[in-house]
Amino acid sequence: MRIGVPKEIKNHEYRVGLTPAGVRELRGHGHQVLVETGAGVGSGIADAAYQEAGAVLVADAATVFAQAELIIKVKEPQPAECSMLRSGQVLFTYLHLAPDPQQAEGLLASDCIAIAYETVTDARGGLPLLTPMSEVAGRLAVQAGAHTLEKAQGGAGILLGGVPGVAPAEVLVIGGGVVGYNAARIAVGMGASVTVLDTSPRRLSELDALFDGRLRTVYSTADTLERLVAGADLVIGAVLRPGAAAPKLVTRDLLKRMRAGSVVVDVAIDQGGCFETSRPTTHQNPTYVEEGVVHYCVANIPGAVARTSTFALTNATLPYLLKLANQGYRQALQADAHLRDGLNVHRGALTHPAVAAALGLPCQPALDALQDAS
Repeated sequence: MRIGVPKEIKNHEYRVGLTPAGVRELRGHGHQVLVETGAGVGSGIADAAYQEAGAVLVADAATVFAQAELIIKVKEPQPAECSMLRSGQVLFTYLHLAPDPQQAEGLLASDCIAIAYETVTDARGGLPLLTPMSEVAGRLAVQAGAHTLEKAQGGAGILLGGVPGVAPAEVLVIGGGVVGYNAARIAVGMGASVTVLDTSPRRLSELDALFDGRLRTVYSTADTLERLVAGADLVIGAVLRPGAAAPKLVTRDLLKRMRAGSVVVDVAIDQGGCFETSRPTTHQNPTYVEEGVVHYCVANIPGAVARTSTFALTNATLPYLLKLANQGYRQALQADAHLRDGLNVHRGALTHPAVAAALGLPCQPALDALQDAS
């Protein structure tokens, strides 16, 4: 199979869909890999490294899209990339379609097969291709929040860990999953006073054991959410509903009760955000102020540490990419229900129920779509 790796073009996105080690593995299985010149530079990977691994360098993205049967990326295709997708071509990347009807329209019109990293599942109910970037995003969320709390960045001028005689910042993490755990880990390590909200008593018990009393765990209700948000210096939104739009848990009215200069970091912004006042920002212009509260809503947080993120992502995606390449997408998806959960778009039809529901469009069951195409 011919596999294409274009350079990412989203604002300040420096990751790349495949490392040279991934190229070498694919070449070992007899596949050809086309890499756009300069695709890995932002992650510290020179063109020569791809050539040494056996990739063919091509001059531009148009050539990659025109020649490859399967496109592997990091971020959702931008409009210019959607226009280059062709009928029957397979796209394997993060999509986050629920809050993005324009992208969905472009993918449907292209007649491509789009498989989303973020909805691939595993036997334990996890999201193995989202997990590594959730780990990165959770850790970076606290770094970004701590920086944004500085007075020069518009924050209240609070040091996350405090100093002797001065209390540390109050950090609230909404959601105790992968993002929430990693955010809490960094915040606790920086000396903050940390509370995690979640609706799963079992998860709260796990977190309590993991942190051995170094943070507070609270069952999430409307009452506890309102009370804790109002008193927080930094709130991390770490809520996820796979494939679906994030719930708007923090309203504008509740935001008004926070102290001026407090900070919210909405890691759920890829899925529409969990604060009513959230809107996507970029690494170039990461923050804005609503109701006196500084919002950090960068839609590709892990892109800030592109090299770490690129290698972590390839480690996770490569086994699935090999399945798609070795077996062909149809056989691979029919044989693996967890990989099939990643199928969001198939030849002009939406195939993921949560995505279709969020967009208000019909959904064709993935297996039916695959069988119809046989």
